[in-house]
Amino acid sequence: MVLEEKARMMETSDPVAAGIEDVEKVTADEVDADGLADTLEKDIDHLKVLKVHERRLRRKLHKVQEARKIVRTRLFKRL
Repeated sequence: MVLEEKARMMETSDPVAAGIEDVEKVTADEVDADGLADTLEKDIDHLKVLKVHERRLRRKLHKVQEARKIVRTRLFKRL
């Protein structure tokens, strides 16, 4: 199944590169808008999740940087 998917992905959508000389005879694959709306909605939801995750990571990074400053000042005071 993976090999079939790979072969499908490797197919070119350019009719000239595929060797078709008469480009007018090529038919386009038409997809309804509602079929693409789900993928767009999923991408938007994924973006929102990534924003939340980024915010959490930035908070953790800030805490680590603050702790590092404290340890650095302690170390320099003892030297």
